[in-house]
Formats: sequence, C-alpha cells, structure tokens
Amino acid sequence: MSTPGLYDLAGINVLLVNDNIHMRRIIRTILVSLGVKNITEAEDTSSGLKEARNADLDLIICSWLMDVIEGPEFVQLIRRGENSVNPYIPIIMMSAFTERFRVMQARDAGVNEFLAKPVSPTSLYQRIVSIIEKPRPFIRIASFFGPCRRRQTLGPPHGIAERRQTNPTPTAAPAEKPRDVAQG
Repeated sequence: MSTPGLYDLAGINVLLVNDNIHMRRIIRTILVSLGVKNITEAEDTSSGLKEARNADLDLIICSWLMDVIEGPEFVQLIRRGENSVNPYIPIIMMSAFTERFRVMQARDAGVNEFLAKPVSPTSLYQRIVSIIEKPRPFIRIASFFGPCRRRQTLGPPHGIAERRQTNPTPTAAPAEKPRDVAQG
C-alpha cells in the first residue's frame, strides 16, 4: 500500500459523475483532502458525457447505479462512442454492489479500477495510485476496448503444462506469427 500524500494530485482534472448529490459531496470532499483542486461534477450520465469531451480531463470517477444510463454503459460510451474525445482516460467506477459478476461487468465495460462503497480516502487514493503506478495497456478487439483485463500472471490452469517458453533457444522451431490484437 502506498502512503497517502506520496503523489501531488493538485494538478489533475477529475470528472465526478454521480446522480446522488450527497455522494458527489462525499467524493468531492475526499478528493479535496487528497489535494485535488480541479473537480468537475456531473449530476447524470448525459451531463457526464458532455463534460467528458473536455480534453483536459485526467480521470473520471463514476457511479454504477445512475438514472437513464448506468455506469457500465457510460464507460462503454467513453471508450467506444463516436463522439468520445479521449477513450484512453482512466475511469474508476464506484458501487455498493460488489458481487463478482458486477465487478467483471465493470471490467468488461472498460474501467481501470473498481471502488466499493462506502468509499474511504485511503481506498480512493489506492485506486488512483494503482492507475499511476500500474498502468495497463489498452486492448482493442471487436467486442472490447479498454485496459487489459488481465491483472495477474497466474500461469496455466491446474493440470495443464506451461506452453510458453521463457528462454527459447536458437534451434527451437520458429514461433507462430503473433495474432494482431485489433483483429479479435
């Protein structure tokens, strides 16, 4: 865990999208306590999409449960929408519903980090630090665009031999032509 205060967050521009004014106030207060000075609020996803067109944004924090367009669809519009200015912007999604399928759905929508409510300053700061210290490459295939969904190198499934070579020898058979990620 990183120590709060390790990074100076004063210069980042954050868009906070949440239809609950009380939650926006809580997250704004936490962000200010972490040193963030530039916070734009959107009270719904429609306003959030308009604000997301601001090329100066560095981070979006959105809620899962919102009226009209829910968080995962909002994230997909940021990542793959025709009018999206910055599909690579880091996105943290918050939710009180933390079942595995919801976390996976948020990941599959293209979020960088998932944050369980109730939110604490430490948990929000840890997600921001994770985005800074462990950036993941973006992947584009027919059904997905967003940060690589693989977070861990777990090796092959139980009972399956490792197929990758860590140090291929010059006499080894030539490797198969790499598949273009964009082809799906």
